[in-house]
Amino acid sequence: MRFSIPLLAMTLATSVFAASPQKKTPAPGFYRLMIGDIEVTALADGTFQMPVDKVLTNTTPDKVNKALMQSFRSSPLPTSVNSFLINTGEKLVLIDAGTGTAFGPGTGAIVKNLRAAGYKPEEVDEIYITHLHLDHVAGLLQGDQMAFPNATVRADQHDLDYWLSADNAAKAPKDMKGFFDGAIAAFKPYQAAGRVKGFEGSTELVKGVKALENHGHTPGHTLYEVESQGKKLILLGDILHVEAVQFASPGTTIVYDADPKKASAQRNRVFKDLSKNGTMVGFAHVAFPGLGQIKAQGQGYHWVPLNYTVSAQEWP
Repeated sequence: MRFSIPLLAMTLATSVFAASPQKKTPAPGFYRLMIGDIEVTALADGTFQMPVDKVLTNTTPDKVNKALMQSFRSSPLPTSVNSFLINTGEKLVLIDAGTGTAFGPGTGAIVKNLRAAGYKPEEVDEIYITHLHLDHVAGLLQGDQMAFPNATVRADQHDLDYWLSADNAAKAPKDMKGFFDGAIAAFKPYQAAGRVKGFEGSTELVKGVKALENHGHTPGHTLYEVESQGKKLILLGDILHVEAVQFASPGTTIVYDADPKKASAQRNRVFKDLSKNGTMVGFAHVAFPGLGQIKAQGQGYHWVPLNYTVSAQEWP
């Protein structure tokens, strides 16, 4: 009889825990990194399903599926959408604004995760866009209002001229028309407020953050360099979409490339340079937080993800 009370307690505890409902929701999606004295916060917008065996080009579906299988992946592939918040100490800058509602319920979490990271959307001073595809600009809006009401939006003038043109939208193929209409809608309230500014070529936009010309994926596709105290991070936008395929086979392109040959050449050039010195990089579509290094391997490259830490890791 002396064991009856402990046994009863164990039975009750087991039944209570077994009845607890499953949560089925992830933790807030943000990750911090220090680049010298600049704070960088990777923000998860979410994931969407990409039919990579159908959208990758200069390859075959068989080759794509074989490469996916070698990484225990398959198509359609859950694909991250990442943005990066840069606090220079003087300015709060967001690199890309995410998808908003354009890509369905699995994305559109930039504002939520920005708040979870300790910031408010009205605190963002400037937003730098790598290019004007929907998954990078639709998050500029909440409904038909500015999601970042005090921010100035900046992008390469070539992309602004191309994607915000009503003439180009009218002439666009049916499957691309939504890209134009979405970009025009996303920028409209910022234009009305006089808060859209273009730039051309490689140029410093604020102290510690520089735009790097990388035209090819789109007419004005741009990389962004964050540098402080001799430390450096390069944010690579859509220079690559599918980690499991394009690192090993950098000549593989995608249907969304405006100029596939130029996009491929840019990827090879940038990867070759970055792999020489182990520069930290961030990608828009590599699994969150999308941070790591690129290492040369055979005829291609190998992705080395950032080692996770529970504090704001300082990049050595």
